[in-house]
This record gives sequence, C-alpha cells and structure tokens, in this order.
Amino acid sequence: MTPDDMTQSIHETPVPTGAANGRPRAGVVRARAAAGTRLTDLFSALPWIGPALILIFGVVLFPAVVMIYNSTRDISLSGVDKGSVGFENYETLFAFAPLGGIMVRTVIWVFAVVTIAVLASLALAQFLNKAFPGRQIVRMAVLIPWAASVVMTTLVVYYGLEGYIGIINKFLVDINLIDAPYGWTKNATSAFVWSIGIAVFVSLPFTTYTILAGLATVPADVLEAAKMDGAGRIRTYVAIVLPQLRGALSVAVLINIINVFNSLPILKIMTGSIPGYDADTVMTMIFKYIQNEHKIDVASALSVIAFLIVIVIVAIYVKLVKPMKEL
Repeated sequence: MTPDDMTQSIHETPVPTGAANGRPRAGVVRARAAAGTRLTDLFSALPWIGPALILIFGVVLFPAVVMIYNSTRDISLSGVDKGSVGFENYETLFAFAPLGGIMVRTVIWVFAVVTIAVLASLALAQFLNKAFPGRQIVRMAVLIPWAASVVMTTLVVYYGLEGYIGIINKFLVDINLIDAPYGWTKNATSAFVWSIGIAVFVSLPFTTYTILAGLATVPADVLEAAKMDGAGRIRTYVAIVLPQLRGALSVAVLINIINVFNSLPILKIMTGSIPGYDADTVMTMIFKYIQNEHKIDVASALSVIAFLIVIVIVAIYVKLVKPMKEL
C-alpha cells in the first residue's frame, strides 16, 4: 500500500461515535432532552391541573380505596372495625340466592332505560330542530324534568298510582284502559316497569339536548345536496344525519349507562315498600344492606362488584364505539 492509499484509508475510516468514544449517541441525547422537556411541561402545568387532580383523588380515588378496604373487614352495627375477614363478605354475597336475579334485573333496567331514552330523544331532538312558532318555549319546557327534583317527580307518580285515590289510576279507569283501580306500586313487576318509565322521563332532557348539539353540526349544504339528488327524508336521516350524530350519541349513551346503573332514588321510592328482592337492582340492594341489615362490609363488597362491572362496561364500550374518535 502506497502512502497515498494509507492517507485515503485513514480519511475514509468512520470516526467512532456514541459509547465507543465516551459520548452518548445522538438518539440518546434527543430522548433525554425530550424527557426533560416533558417533565418541565408537567411541572409547569401542575398549578393548573393540580386542583383537578386533588378533586379526583378526594372524590373518586380515595372513596374507592376505602370501599375496597371495607369490603375485606368485619364492621359491626355501630361501625367498629373488628379486623380483616379476607373475602368472606364476597362469599356471603355469592351465596345469596337472589343475587342472580338482581344482576339480571340491573341489566334489564339499564338497557331498557338507555335504549328507550335514546330513541325517544332522537325523535324529540329532530322535532325541536325544526323551525316553528314557540320553539324556544318548547325547548325550555323540555328542561323541566331535568331541573325538577328526581325524588319529587317520582313521588308525584308514586302517589298518582295509589289505588282508589291516585289521579293516574283514575285517568286509566276513565279512558277504559283498566276496569278498576290497581295497586301498581304494590306489585314488583308493575312498580319496576313504572320505574323504567320515570327514569326515561328524567333522562330525556340531557339526551335530547346532547343530540340537538350534534344536529347543529350537520352541514346544511350536505342536506340540501341530498335533497337535490332525490334522497328521501328517511334515507337522508339514516345515511347523512345519523353518522354525523355518532359523537353526540356515543357520549350520551355512555353517560346514561353510568347514571342509570348508579340510580337509586326512583327505584327506592317506587319499590322500597315491596317485600322481598323481586324488584331490586344492585343499587337498591346496596342500600338495603346498609339501612335494613346494617351490613356495611357486605354492602362495600357489593359496591366493589358494581364498580368493577361499570368499569368493564365502560372500557368495552369505549374500545368498541370510540366515542372521541373523529369521523
């Protein structure tokens, strides 16, 4: 090899970088810089998100931890913690014969209320989206069930269904729908069905206004183009409007599932005086464990099960529907 070749070979030999020459690689340096930037951004955002994090911990996480802890304890009638019992409270629950029926009834309760409320709200929102005299007044009237107390609304229906003195009973007799006054609130099945109707009624305002907000985002020119192309109202609604309502509908359904699952006042008032467990859902059963049987530990175990069921349902729903996904 000539001296010129040796000189060329030296110049062509790559200069070692990274760990070979004691300095970190460029990629590692960029990664560390990015991590430092993210950490700096996090600390900068803490004054803004700190109150929300404290609220989430105090209102959501801490009670959940206490609930899980109590589900493994032996708590007396006076609330004294007598020590750990492991999973005995859960074993007591699973040995409780009516639990299966209560779970099935909870599914029926949630599915029926959410489905009927969403379908009714779709029709109501479509009507309220049209221009007609007095539309603003009608829109405000729709808010009444939401603004009024759920307990008050339920009590009005409850006493209206009372045999012989209830105005609803009298109306049903007057229009010959029933032959004689009937004790709707004394029968588990009829009281449960009426509870579904009340829950749908109080769920309509939120669901309707959520869908109305979605309807406001449907481009008018697209609807006009569909009309000019000869598409009928039904086809336009199914092919254009409904897909545009995907985001609003998915959020409304998700929030309704959570609210209805955790609902207590309606069923407590409508079915609370009925003996046995033929009209109970998970929430009313938790209340009975606390109020009637004074079993806070078993009630906590059932609350944990209910909490896990809701988390699983929400996780599956979000995974399948992707409510935040853009069209």
